[in-house]
Amino acid sequence: MSARLAKRLLIVGWDAADWLLIDQRFAKGELPNLRRLVAQGVRADLRTLEPKLSPLLWTSIATGKTADRHGVLGFVEPDPSGAGLRVASSTTRRTKALWNMLSQSGLRTNVVSWYASHPAEPIRGAVVSNMFQDGAPATPGAPWGETPNAVHAPDARQRAVLAARVSVHDVERDPRAAAVLAPLRATALRGDPRATTLARELARALSVHRAALELLRDDAWDCTLVFHDTIDTIGHHFMEFRPPRLPYVTADDERAFGGVMDAVYRFHDQLLGELLKAAPDATTILLSDHGFWSDERRPRTRDLAPDERAAVEASWHRPLGVLVMQGDGIKRGATIASPNVLDLTPTALALLGLPVGRDMDGRVIVEALERPQPFDAIESWDRLEGDAGLHPAETRTDPFEARDALKQLVDLGYMAPLSADADEQAERVRRETQFNLGVVYATTGRPELATPVFQALVESCPNEKRYAVNLARCQIASGRPRDAITTLQARRREGVDVQLLLVAALSASGESAAAREALGRVADEARSPEDVAAVGDLYALEGLWTDARTHYERSLAADRTNPSVHIALARALLATGEYEPAAEACLNATEMQQTLPEAHYLLGVALAWLGMLEQSAQSLEIGLSLQRGAIDAHRFLAAVERARGNDEAAARADAEASRLTNGLSDAQRAAMRRTTYDADAWCEHRARR
Repeated sequence: MSARLAKRLLIVGWDAADWLLIDQRFAKGELPNLRRLVAQGVRADLRTLEPKLSPLLWTSIATGKTADRHGVLGFVEPDPSGAGLRVASSTTRRTKALWNMLSQSGLRTNVVSWYASHPAEPIRGAVVSNMFQDGAPATPGAPWGETPNAVHAPDARQRAVLAARVSVHDVERDPRAAAVLAPLRATALRGDPRATTLARELARALSVHRAALELLRDDAWDCTLVFHDTIDTIGHHFMEFRPPRLPYVTADDERAFGGVMDAVYRFHDQLLGELLKAAPDATTILLSDHGFWSDERRPRTRDLAPDERAAVEASWHRPLGVLVMQGDGIKRGATIASPNVLDLTPTALALLGLPVGRDMDGRVIVEALERPQPFDAIESWDRLEGDAGLHPAETRTDPFEARDALKQLVDLGYMAPLSADADEQAERVRRETQFNLGVVYATTGRPELATPVFQALVESCPNEKRYAVNLARCQIASGRPRDAITTLQARRREGVDVQLLLVAALSASGESAAAREALGRVADEARSPEDVAAVGDLYALEGLWTDARTHYERSLAADRTNPSVHIALARALLATGEYEPAAEACLNATEMQQTLPEAHYLLGVALAWLGMLEQSAQSLEIGLSLQRGAIDAHRFLAAVERARGNDEAAARADAEASRLTNGLSDAQRAAMRRTTYDADAWCEHRARR
């Protein structure tokens, strides 16, 4: 058994917390509790998954598995009773969560308000589900309603947790919440529904916090998980008012609501300080599932139809969240290599001396640990027998399958028909769930599984553009570009994104002339920095590097904060032999995000062409420490080390490149030969000198 590195773990989830806003607050000397955690531990950008939807992501965080495997695929699902819809449920999850694994290992865990944790599971410890605040009183002084199965804890503790809830009518009695609300009160907005929304969300956060503190009074625990969705929920209502002022925001609204989000972060920092004080000997992990745009790149969601707005709301979510780790077992100041949300559960298990499941999609973040060691592993926690505090097997059902079973009973005449409204709602949710499943498959390198999912959605709703666009992307990725052309031809007038995708399909099918003609037509229509960069990518795909460079530079002129565009520009500059500007582009990318493997690879290549071999080898090594699977980087490193006379290091890099090459398809090998950091070309150049 691995050594236990942490006496106990405190895991704090802040939905949608973002370093962009946090670092601005740090520069102002604010958020002292979070700043102290960072100073005493490690911080990193935490990569999210697609789709960036909280129930899917927080369940992935708690299981170490992607959404297609854990089964939670949306915010809502059909109620198996046929009564309509319910929020995503713990009985839908198909795999053990971290708290089940710990309970099965004899450890005591507290879980507070985690997404999809209702009904509360009977673990060793306590669960306060994400529904425990339901039944809030509608009028001041009225009693709370009951939510069955919202809390699993001994009776006295359960009563104390329920008594800790804060209603919207009482929220201003808390000085921390009053500080957030005060500017709104000062601007005579007492009756404004937005002020009521803010008060309601603060009451929810205080209820979660007070429940957590109540559970922490009992010192006999090994792990506590506390989840706040408040930054995200308030962000969707108020981030549009934050400076710099967006064109459609009035000066009055900016004056009233412009400071809300910064105040909400200060509020959360105060709550964090109290949690840390209540658990002084705990190793702390604070994380978010994704970030949240707070600058000029904020999307516009006003004046959209409800269906359109639902699709756009997720575009507020930035792909990088936050990760902070501090305490026993954590190496202060360590550099973490591109962690993602799937890594939380494996790392938590390792810190508590428990084995990691080989079937988990995440990894142990070993570089953050003070004493890295070989970690025990088991095939799967799901196959391990014993009491894990799960609900009884008969209650753990797929809600869609349960609803289908009910419909079969209706068809057989054993029960009355379900309402038309309920059927329509369930069908809409089924489509959304299937769409999310397709996105999970597509963005985890499984387009062949995603294609039939999107194909079925297109057949059921042929007018839904996003279904067709995603189908075409998967058809291209799975080597069927002509099918993608067929999918897109009828929709080619439906936006720049469709036209760009059609160009990619034409290029992938070998119709280079048609692709270039279509690209020439659409290039001038691209307006957003993202679309302009996408045009650059298509020119690069056609080997038109000068045109690619022009569009990358246009994109960066509008938005210099996207490191992936700096990397793309570096590729184009390398291809045209402009090595110093290529190196500068790589450095620009690494200044924004240090853990981008390709930025270091390409910097190593540029430095090699500039004759700086020692620095080149260092950059390539840094890139490979972040991502070991880059075959071309290993090959280039071998060439550089050989040129430096380090034959042993060159042989190691060559061996690793050969090992990784085994099993690649012919198409993958051909793609490798088209890269802009080809070691053979550099070696030929040196030989000619």
